[in-house]
Amino acid sequence: MQTRNKVLDDISQLMTNAMGVAQGAKQEAETAMSSMVDRWLADRDFVTREEFDAVRVMAQKAREENEALKARLDALEKGAT
Repeated sequence: MQTRNKVLDDISQLMTNAMGVAQGAKQEAETAMSSMVDRWLADRDFVTREEFDAVRVMAQKAREENEALKARLDALEKGAT
């Protein structure tokens, strides 16, 4: 009976070690994939959210200035005629 418990203990230890190796391999694969995706995105020259938002604000301000200038020009043209 003692031998059987030893065999079961050995199998249990082997399975525990195999699970540890599998978890380590999973973490390593996730890290490698994340690194590869980060490199791919960096090579594509995508803009960050902050850059996009800053340009959007600048474009909105330019539109508002253009509308104000157009209104002013229209008023000047109306007064000149």
